[in-house]
Amino acid sequence: MQFIPHEYQNYAVDFVENHPVCALIISMGLGKTVITLTALLDLLFDSFLVHKILIIAPLRVARNTWPEELDKWDHLKSLEYSLISGTPQERLQALAKPADIYIINRENVPWLCSLPGWDFDTVVIDELSSFKNHKAKRYQALMAKRPMVKRIIGLTGTPSPNGLEDLWAEFKLLDMGKRLGRFIGQFRNQYMMPGRRNGYIVYNYLPLPGASEQVYEKISDIAISMNSVDHLKMPDLVMVEQRVKLSDQEQDLYQQMKRDLVLPFMDQEITAANAAVLTGKLSQMASGAIYSESGESIHIHSRKLDVLEDLIEAAAGKPVLIAYWFKHDLERIQARFPVRVLNTDKDIQDWNDGKIEIAAIHPAAAGHGLNLQSGGSTMIWFSLTWSLELYQQTNARLYRQGQKETVRIYHLIAAGTIDEEIMKALKYKDVSQSRLIEAVKAQF
Repeated sequence: MQFIPHEYQNYAVDFVENHPVCALIISMGLGKTVITLTALLDLLFDSFLVHKILIIAPLRVARNTWPEELDKWDHLKSLEYSLISGTPQERLQALAKPADIYIINRENVPWLCSLPGWDFDTVVIDELSSFKNHKAKRYQALMAKRPMVKRIIGLTGTPSPNGLEDLWAEFKLLDMGKRLGRFIGQFRNQYMMPGRRNGYIVYNYLPLPGASEQVYEKISDIAISMNSVDHLKMPDLVMVEQRVKLSDQEQDLYQQMKRDLVLPFMDQEITAANAAVLTGKLSQMASGAIYSESGESIHIHSRKLDVLEDLIEAAAGKPVLIAYWFKHDLERIQARFPVRVLNTDKDIQDWNDGKIEIAAIHPAAAGHGLNLQSGGSTMIWFSLTWSLELYQQTNARLYRQGQKETVRIYHLIAAGTIDEEIMKALKYKDVSQSRLIEAVKAQF
């Protein structure tokens, strides 16, 4: 297929070519993969500024999206690539294969970095936000190799899914601390203040007044953002918060857990050892079941299932995609409805071919690289995630270019429960992230 770039794509290609260190904050559907590959092609064979390229991506994206894009476009046919996957022996064989581009999933980064003879002069990190934890093994492994990398490109649509502090690790990996500091303590002292704390123990940090603008200004010379709504004809989007009312007895059980951190059930006790565990337990209860200490799923209520049934009936046979978080959510949904979980490539193909009326997907599996817009336009969040990145990426499976109908996304919110707080947190994080994207928006 011939690649006829849009103006914004040409701008992004030039930006990558002219910035050895850069971050492209590009919304889903704008073609960040072909943009990056086009720039790499020019750098390899026109300017000869790069020689051996490593692309790091989520597993499904590494296996499918990047190879498919390389095979799809006529102008990329000259690029030789090797997919580093499988057993250690198979990975070594892929690594030994002569190629211009090597593609690896992020879980195998520590393994790759442990091998002798690193000779990649260019690294592309697809979903830069997955390297926001500076204590993670893959982050530390790649950071150790960073001085040997001449060019590095970070790609993401969600640069700061949990707030401003996420940016420190991501941009240190890009510029080795030049803009936001080499140490997290230095960043916190300059831009953050302690939030929730217990004595000397600080649980989280909040941005100082004006800190966000200062950080955005610091990184603006190497980062550009592009939003799909500015460049593509996107479908209409309707977001609905569907309230689910618990009975007085169910609400009392919920409040008892919240108050006492312990809940008696016959001969078992379900405890929440700390606040982090408690939020998980409360979220489970809001959905309708809870795990005991022995791992057994204990039924609390069916209120969300009842509302889900109403929404499925209202869809009148149109396909519905259900996002769930807990395993017991899926078990209870499957017990009531003929649901097919989208796990394999065959499941995804059948969904897009209109062969599945009710599908379910977990946000961790629905993240990057899945196109589900051909199969339906209605999504129902049975239970929510705290992760803005997973939330936005899951929504983007349906709300993307090529969707021909109005997308409706329902959120089942149990009134008076932690569901309301999770929804507020997602909105707050989105506001913070939107400010960053606006601050570094490409001007051309």
